[in-house]
Amino acid sequence: MTDKKNDAAGSEKTRRLYVYNGGFLTQTRVRRILDLAGYRVSLGLPRDGDLVGIWGNSPTAHRGLKVAERYNAPVVRVEDAFLRSLFPGRAGGPPLGLLIDHKGAHFDPAQPSDLEEILATHPLDDTALLNRARGSIARMQEAHLSKYNAFEPDAPTPEPGYVLVIDQSRGDASVTASGADRNRFLEMLFVAQDEHPGARIVIKTHPETAQGFREGYFTEKDTSDRVQLLSVPVSPWTLMEGAIAVYTVSSSLGFEAMLAGHKPRVFGQPFYAGWGLSVDEFPVQRRQRRLTRAQLFAGAMMIYPKWYDPFRDYLCSLDTAIETLAAEARAWRADHRGWVASGMRLWKRKPLQKVFGRYKAMKFEDDPAAARATGRPWMVWAGKAQVGHETAVRVEDGFLRSRGLGAELVPPLSLVTDDLGIYYDPSRPSQLEKLIQMRRTLRPDQRLRAEALVRALTRDSISKYNLGGTIPKLPEGPRVLVVGQVEDDASILTGTSEIKTNHALLAAARAAHPDATLIYKPHPDVETGLRAGAMDAGDLADVVADGSDITALLAEVETLWTMTSLAGFEALLRGVKVVTIGAPFYAGCGLTTDMGDVPPRRREDVELMGLVHATLIDYPRYFDPQTGLPCPVEVAVERLASGDVPHPGWPNRALSKLQGLLASRAHLWR
Repeated sequence: MTDKKNDAAGSEKTRRLYVYNGGFLTQTRVRRILDLAGYRVSLGLPRDGDLVGIWGNSPTAHRGLKVAERYNAPVVRVEDAFLRSLFPGRAGGPPLGLLIDHKGAHFDPAQPSDLEEILATHPLDDTALLNRARGSIARMQEAHLSKYNAFEPDAPTPEPGYVLVIDQSRGDASVTASGADRNRFLEMLFVAQDEHPGARIVIKTHPETAQGFREGYFTEKDTSDRVQLLSVPVSPWTLMEGAIAVYTVSSSLGFEAMLAGHKPRVFGQPFYAGWGLSVDEFPVQRRQRRLTRAQLFAGAMMIYPKWYDPFRDYLCSLDTAIETLAAEARAWRADHRGWVASGMRLWKRKPLQKVFGRYKAMKFEDDPAAARATGRPWMVWAGKAQVGHETAVRVEDGFLRSRGLGAELVPPLSLVTDDLGIYYDPSRPSQLEKLIQMRRTLRPDQRLRAEALVRALTRDSISKYNLGGTIPKLPEGPRVLVVGQVEDDASILTGTSEIKTNHALLAAARAAHPDATLIYKPHPDVETGLRAGAMDAGDLADVVADGSDITALLAEVETLWTMTSLAGFEALLRGVKVVTIGAPFYAGCGLTTDMGDVPPRRREDVELMGLVHATLIDYPRYFDPQTGLPCPVEVAVERLASGDVPHPGWPNRALSKLQGLLASRAHLWR
């Protein structure tokens, strides 16, 4: 993802922007984006060189227009960008970006806007730009992203084969600027029925109307046996997929219909009309250029807006903005109904509440019957799942977890949720398996993102726990790294058959490599005495790398042996050959030498970048400890690299030591 740092605040390019609408002052995000874009929001009266800012054609716009006329100051029109947020602005939530226009309003055909000039005159012929545009369209479709995103992608839509008519909120500026009113909407509905005799008509209600903020142009009085109102929130992409035709006055949903492959019938004069991608009832004569969908998208979504990155606090590219919104939408869609959770230790509950309880507080209930009785979505910590938890979603730590051990009660930056199984258990399918199979083929944008992620991980030496540490001096010649594990770990109990101990793993590696330098790295939880699996490796290993950085060791070896450790996946990222004794999630893809019993359903070749995309981008959810927001993987990697992440307080450290003491005593009694 290509970003553009542009902190213009305080620079020589910053210009004073005088405003007469309170929203410019009260909406922190709006003011910050303007600041980064080179505008200092100000109160008072403009002088030479100053600008007047107005919010689109809002009811307060006339104030700014009068001041601008009196003081001969240029007008700057500001609007929300076309990908805004979860909810409409009236429902709260800051915008993801702004449209800042010095020529006009993008929705008003009375005079050309900056957007129209871009679409009319910009070459829009750069191959890289258009490839990025196509990738962004595909990503929006895949993540079901729209201007507003508080819907569940699998929410049912009408049976396919309908004509889609798009309603808008009454008095919307784009409607009035097009000279439209209720009669225009009724005319559109009549034409839709006339041009598609016998077809069902679905009128999609605007989200602000559905939430009771503003009336629409259609009501129940306009329905019939053929015509129905659809006011429930659904994915526009799913809705477009089932439509045989789309009719709109000036809705941004008409633009999204184009991206979905439709050629909408347009009864207004929105920015996307007039470029050969719509059937225009009222053409804008000066728009004569013919554009492809990728060109229209590049102009309207990549060149025109100012997108904001809340994690890094700077202006960013569209693809970064898309991933920011995708993370937020994914979290809301999964969590807004509220979870009930079972099998969660007391220390985990606060961090879990921060991740899964942002929209509705979690409830914790260990009794399966009582948990089901709440009627909420139900989750269980995967390692605690037992009889009675069959219908619960499994939860586990993600693969880029923290700077510190889970056994030391360090909260995670990533978690995985799985409604099929769990990634470490090969006895049943998991969502990760499905994702790996789905990523056997990657789009160009997906490949580029996975490659950039691998570069960042290897450059910054990022692993699951990021403990650091030095490595011992190693002899020259062939080197084989054997990674120990916690011997009662669930991945060993479920994912190995014959070899289940660190000693047996080390013996197998020695037998296969009698002349190599054998390096044994104990698991950090075992080294600290918090989990079982300690042993004397000196009879088999040439070097015991206690307290060593796993990423530094991987840079010094040619081969790694493991039962099921995530270190095997981390080794693949660094070009190290991997031998698996068990059946970890990355086995069976054709990337490892598998000596364990890998299920036949997993035995399909998958390229490394496909495995990376599924494992690190698609499967986990990431949480930014600095902003408190769901975030893309790239943000979590930056936090881990900088060390700007949570560390356990003294109560957690004391509790972890007690936990380790109890674990060691239990091990002695076995």
